[in-house]
Amino acid sequence: MRGVSLILPAVLADALWAHAVRESPRECVGALGGTGRTAENWNEEEARAVALYPLPNVAARPVSDYLADPIHLLWALKAMRTDGLALVALYHSHPHGPARPSPTDLRLAAYPVPYVIADVQRRVLRAYSLPQGTAVQVIVEGAEEHS
Repeated sequence: MRGVSLILPAVLADALWAHAVRESPRECVGALGGTGRTAENWNEEEARAVALYPLPNVAARPVSDYLADPIHLLWALKAMRTDGLALVALYHSHPHGPARPSPTDLRLAAYPVPYVIADVQRRVLRAYSLPQGTAVQVIVEGAEEHS
């Protein structure tokens, strides 16, 4: 995903932060639906998120790991398709930081989309192509204070 960027409208960034704070100290997890570069279309360099889908974290140790409930993830993917969208990113939080992939994040990455990590403690958003760990630029549109 070299040179790939993820456009995240401020309203979705705010919703992601609200989800992360609400779930803390547990890790939150969710999906972003949108257009451009998606799990189904790798020809674009830019992914544009237009919808956020918070998902239940069903990990055995949700304070340090995340695992999206597979049924809810399937529902989110179906909702995206119904709305003419596709998966553009997955997100989860690290309540105590940092905003970089853990060894578990690298090992469990399964989708060819950016993985957004929210460092709740420092209020920093970063995205990566996993399992490679390549940074993906996150551009929050319509806000000055977002990372």
